[in-house]
Amino acid sequence: MRIYADNAATTKMSEAAIEAMTDCMRNWWGNPSSLYTIGQKAKEKLEEARAEIAAVINASPREIIFTSGGSESDNQALLTAALNGKKNGKTHIISSVFEHHAILHTLNKLEKNGFEITLLPVYENGIVRLDELEAAIREDTCLVTIMTANNEIGTVQPIAEIGEICKARGVVFHTDAVQAVGHLPLDVKAQNIDMLSASAHKFHGPKGTGFLYVRKGIIPQNLIEGGAQERGKRAGTENLPGILAMTAALKDAVANMEKNNAHMTKIRDYLIKSLSEIPHSALNGDARQRLAGNVNFSFEGIEGEGILLLLDQMGISASSGSACTSGALDPSHVLLAIGRVHDVAHGSLRLSIGEDITVEEADYIVESVKKVVERLRSFSPVWRDLTEGKKEFILK
Repeated sequence: MRIYADNAATTKMSEAAIEAMTDCMRNWWGNPSSLYTIGQKAKEKLEEARAEIAAVINASPREIIFTSGGSESDNQALLTAALNGKKNGKTHIISSVFEHHAILHTLNKLEKNGFEITLLPVYENGIVRLDELEAAIREDTCLVTIMTANNEIGTVQPIAEIGEICKARGVVFHTDAVQAVGHLPLDVKAQNIDMLSASAHKFHGPKGTGFLYVRKGIIPQNLIEGGAQERGKRAGTENLPGILAMTAALKDAVANMEKNNAHMTKIRDYLIKSLSEIPHSALNGDARQRLAGNVNFSFEGIEGEGILLLLDQMGISASSGSACTSGALDPSHVLLAIGRVHDVAHGSLRLSIGEDITVEEADYIVESVKKVVERLRSFSPVWRDLTEGKKEFILK
């Protein structure tokens, strides 16, 4: 049995996406910037896709810029708000401590270039507090950037309320919605979102393709120079096969969102209940205000890498956190942000299930995780010290 439970890292391309991509490669392979018929047919397909993507989030087609994925979209969004703000004497940016590194590293870069950064805490439940956000906004605040759903612990932020606060205070609001697009209902107008980042491979589209929504009235700042593509705001020949595949995948995901979320929520809650039976373990993040497919646990006395290797041998693909930092030795900054100490944060497991998971597979995951935790603890010196009373348990 092979169970894939790392959908937060990437998803398998849907048949609809594969069909759209291959059809494009066979029939719509022209350069959309060319004036002759083959190019203009490709241009028509590109603009059809732009309109369909825009409709999903209640935007207008001209507000969509196609990119290579979430990291590029995040970078362009932050650069746009920062440079536009600086022109008006606004150099203060608000974010949270557990954003994706595409946000945090860009903020570090901006800080070195004279911007002041405020990172809001997220507390044990992994959710930003609205009163603290409102209190942090200043006259010189040019941007608030808060992710819709966390990529490690799956907690979902009160995006509409954040957008309402930002609109009332005249501050641009960007959200990294990479984990949310295709999985949660999003409406940029109703939620007062000014910019939004998305990546196709998180909702069964291809890797290397994404989009950035930029509200009309905000002038996008170029991250890539060189050509007139994307109305001069993102140079480079558009990846039409990827864009058409992304569009097909997103339409499919949205059409089945309610059904898929109901199924995954049922399995998610079963996994949470069952894994909570393991002594000295803890769910990371709010139990309810989280993505339907996300389960993240810490197990005291063991290392996350050991869990992953043994689960892989048992046919289960999982992770201990963000795929972008899987080679790092330091514990997850997300888990540290919600108050997990280093020793506990090291023993974490993220299960991000898909809509095709079965009850039988969930049972096998529970059985396997319990066996792996017990085995790892059996030869862990840290666990021995804990059980012998030489150290105190942190997770009760």
